[in-house]
Amino acid sequence: MIIYGINPVLEAVRAGRATDVVVQEPHGDRVRSVIDAARAAHLPVRGVSADAFRRLVPDGVHQGIAAHVRPAPATTLEALATPSDEAPLLVVLDGVEDPHNLGAILRTVHAAGARGVVRQSRRAAPLDGAAAKASAGAVHHVPVADVVNVARALEELKTLGIWTIGLDADADLQYDAVDLTLPTALVVGAEGSGLRRLVRERCDRLASIPMRGRLGSLNVSVAAAIFLFEAVRQRNRGRFRA
Repeated sequence: MIIYGINPVLEAVRAGRATDVVVQEPHGDRVRSVIDAARAAHLPVRGVSADAFRRLVPDGVHQGIAAHVRPAPATTLEALATPSDEAPLLVVLDGVEDPHNLGAILRTVHAAGARGVVRQSRRAAPLDGAAAKASAGAVHHVPVADVVNVARALEELKTLGIWTIGLDADADLQYDAVDLTLPTALVVGAEGSGLRRLVRERCDRLASIPMRGRLGSLNVSVAAAIFLFEAVRQRNRGRFRA
């Protein structure tokens, strides 16, 4: 895979996933700091012309730096649901295919200290390019479990002790009235269509984010961020109040 952008490349170097770094010449001080980190990690660094770099990265805000990276290690539902010092907090993606939304969700998952992401392998957005750039490098730190079927994955998560909460704009229950100190998987659907019927039916509860404006919904990555940091707020408080 190839990724681009200063933060994604730097985090790939730090995570030990980069195999080499390619730099558009001439470059500035911010790129120089990534080059120094790559060389300190004994990675090859190659400078190329602007035309050669555009052939490598034809689209995207690349900031003049790219890297080839190894695929992330595979993870499983069992690994994500394993009990630890804090109750597991996961995000399950049902049909989220836009790489910018995927990257933004990965960034928030990492920032909130959540355990990882579950997504359907078929038609999933790749974890390189735009998704890696939008994640600001979080793609290298957030475990992602690819599953064949999201509805069946929710059933498996339940057997592993995970409480599944679907985000649905029509739900009567508000998101901040849910006990998120429990082992929880937030289930979010694609923009426009939302959760698919079978996935919605498999959720233990459905919850909504109240809207005051004329628009009926939020961007899926924004909605996931609101939910995740409500979980952080509840867990930092140490106890749940109805």
